[in-house]
Amino acid sequence: MLEPALYVVATPIGNLQDMTQRAIDVLQQVELIAAEDTRHSARLMAHFGINTRQVSVHEHNEHQRIDTIVHQLQSGASVALISDAGTPLISDPGYVVVKGVREAGFKVVPVPGCAALITALSAAGLPTDRFVFEGFLAHKSSARKQQLKNLADETRTLVFYESPHRILASLNDMKEVFGEQRVVAVARELTKTYETIHVEPLGQLIEWISSDSNQQKGEFVVVVHGASGGQQELDAKSLEILDILLSELPISQAASLAAKITGLKKKVLYQAALDR
Repeated sequence: MLEPALYVVATPIGNLQDMTQRAIDVLQQVELIAAEDTRHSARLMAHFGINTRQVSVHEHNEHQRIDTIVHQLQSGASVALISDAGTPLISDPGYVVVKGVREAGFKVVPVPGCAALITALSAAGLPTDRFVFEGFLAHKSSARKQQLKNLADETRTLVFYESPHRILASLNDMKEVFGEQRVVAVARELTKTYETIHVEPLGQLIEWISSDSNQQKGEFVVVVHGASGGQQELDAKSLEILDILLSELPISQAASLAAKITGLKKKVLYQAALDR
């Protein structure tokens, strides 16, 4: 028998063979499963013969569900928390529930398994000793570009999630902010039938995805190489713009105007101008 606790259970992100035996055992033994979408999870439960009662816990009812879950724990029952796919709380609901259960004095037990961001990092061939996970970027281009500009000097590998209807727009915004030579891995439909992991400089990567509509479908993890030396990378177009301005203006003015045109930082362009 399981002790009264909240078990945070990871489920497959695609391939059902990635379900761990421990996860199956826990889901069979708990008295209640708190699922992001009970209709979605019903298919997983049916596949593994799990008949445990489920309740929905999603971003719109997390606060209301805390009392239900804590009451179960107080009665000596055990509860599992799952998301639609992967590890709960990673760009999914669950933080409010975990926090509430801990504040009520009950144990939270992780049952590890798949996470799309770790799966992508393991196969991208980009540095993994230090990385930062940024989740989903903003829906609108202006806000998205500002987020990317704030990360332009980040030397750690960057990891994002993206949807199919925004993947090209987001990559194009990355190209504008990071430069077309920044190396990026796009991991699509991980562990599923049409899994694709493609790694190239942004300029070539965008051309490849644009030429094949099939590569614009599914769920995406985007892994971006960190900036070199903590500075934004200057692509050929940015350097060309800088050279044109330098032919007519003093260095400071040329760097300032080039920064407005390219979106890069003035200090980076100023240093590049001194090095020309």
